[in-house]
Amino acid sequence: MFRNLGRQPCIGIIKFDLVLLFFILALVQGVVGQSNDSILRHDSILGKTLDRKIYHVNYISGSFIIAGGLASDYPAIGRIKNKPNLTSDEILNLNTSLVSPLDRWAINQNPSQYLMYSKLSDDIEPPIFIVLPALLGFDKKIRKDWLDLLYMYIEGHVITFTFYNYSWLGPTFQNKYRPITYYTSLPLADRITGNNRNSAYSGHTASVAYTSFFIAKVYCDYNPDASKFFWYSAALIPPLAMGYIRVRALAHMPSDCMTGLSVGALVGIVLPQLHKFKCKGISLSMMNIPGATGLDVGWVIPSTIKQSSPKQFQNINYTQLNQPLPNEN
Repeated sequence: MFRNLGRQPCIGIIKFDLVLLFFILALVQGVVGQSNDSILRHDSILGKTLDRKIYHVNYISGSFIIAGGLASDYPAIGRIKNKPNLTSDEILNLNTSLVSPLDRWAINQNPSQYLMYSKLSDDIEPPIFIVLPALLGFDKKIRKDWLDLLYMYIEGHVITFTFYNYSWLGPTFQNKYRPITYYTSLPLADRITGNNRNSAYSGHTASVAYTSFFIAKVYCDYNPDASKFFWYSAALIPPLAMGYIRVRALAHMPSDCMTGLSVGALVGIVLPQLHKFKCKGISLSMMNIPGATGLDVGWVIPSTIKQSSPKQFQNINYTQLNQPLPNEN
């Protein structure tokens, strides 16, 4: 029987809607913006080296996001997994000429090993989620912030999988046939299962892409002199490999894997970046105008010019400055 070709819950990490959560992150997280150029900042006036975090994590609001994702995905998984079987008319009306040239090679493979590839994709996914981010621990600058990064990492998996469950790109709104449905040499029972309506898009590829691009983004943020071209190119390798395996498993078309890679990479890059911004001055209230009722969101952009407090300049060693002392004429 056809098995495990749908997107499975990955080691208990389940997620919430991408667009909604990105808005909540910007609205509630209170993340602290930092400069990209270095972790160690030198204040030329105070003569001090300041060790500041690249990211800040609000564990309270983040916990609500993760809990909301877990709760919202529970009904989605059942809905996706319990789609009705394909009818005999649907099977008979499958037309390979309607498959795009990009996807056509997925329906012209040797299907004899598809179960092996399906099992392989499920087996290697959890180790990827654990081993790849653990490599960041070899960097001392990154290792000291391991708890914040772990929390961000889990949060990103929550977002990635829930976007799969609820976005219009995913199987909740799409009923794209998996490649296995086109293989007349396989048992009919394997071809007609309702899970074969979930080709769009590849959740395995999306989650692996999120993992690898999250790692590349974090490493480059902590090491601004690192080659971004190298690290982001390397981040492409795991999701490309996973996408290939999923196509060989007759689970997805190549275009489905490309979509999953794009979604995962986007979350992996944007989520850490959101944790670097400080979004003050945002207000949320009810709106009630003639003909419409809803939410009113306002954002007052704060001024970047701040007045210096006299206390800020106490204990300054003016002999280190190339300027006259305060009492000189």
